[in-house]
Amino acid sequence: MKVLILGANGQIAKFVENRILTEDQFKDIELTLFLRDRSRLQQLADNPRVTLVEGNLTDEKAVQQAMVGQQLVLIATVDTDSENTITTNVIQAMKAQHVDRVLAASSIGIYAEEPNPQFHAWNQSTLSGALAPMRQASELLQQSGLTYTTMQFAWLNNHDAINYTITEKGEKFAGGSGSRKSMADAILKMIADPTLYANKVIGISDPETKDAPSVVN
Repeated sequence: MKVLILGANGQIAKFVENRILTEDQFKDIELTLFLRDRSRLQQLADNPRVTLVEGNLTDEKAVQQAMVGQQLVLIATVDTDSENTITTNVIQAMKAQHVDRVLAASSIGIYAEEPNPQFHAWNQSTLSGALAPMRQASELLQQSGLTYTTMQFAWLNNHDAINYTITEKGEKFAGGSGSRKSMADAILKMIADPTLYANKVIGISDPETKDAPSVVN
């Protein structure tokens, strides 16, 4: 399977890439890694399963070119632009190139599903400027006709642990925070089985943080 990762230099994206390239269950996956400065992933340039593409996600033509021949797309960059240029470019490119499956990063709070009232108040205030465009990006995907999964990440930490619960739209998040390794693990499960959480908006969080009043670092 050919997988395109947009925003490939992000921390979660790099966890995903490393596991795909080192774990046997993913040995048949070829990666196209799209990022603004390809030198940041130069250590992967000689890997026969990796193609590095330098470009900007706001450049419609660059996204179209990167999309050719792909089978699954991971938007690892959260779209907080009021115009949703990134999401729009990706949807148009996927339709033009007949690519159907997309996983898109988003954030806790776009549907006000925080785990407790204190966390809800804190999160809605903290993310007040970003929630509307992130929610609109999710709505664009839901209306696109593509097979989508919007992945609402809880507040991220660097804990060296994988511990998370998946919730679906309309359910309270299990927690307010979660490790980047956990988010990567959830993504990898969907790459391994693209039917998993198809056409769903999901939340990914650590249930041990369910009672936290704000982010757990």
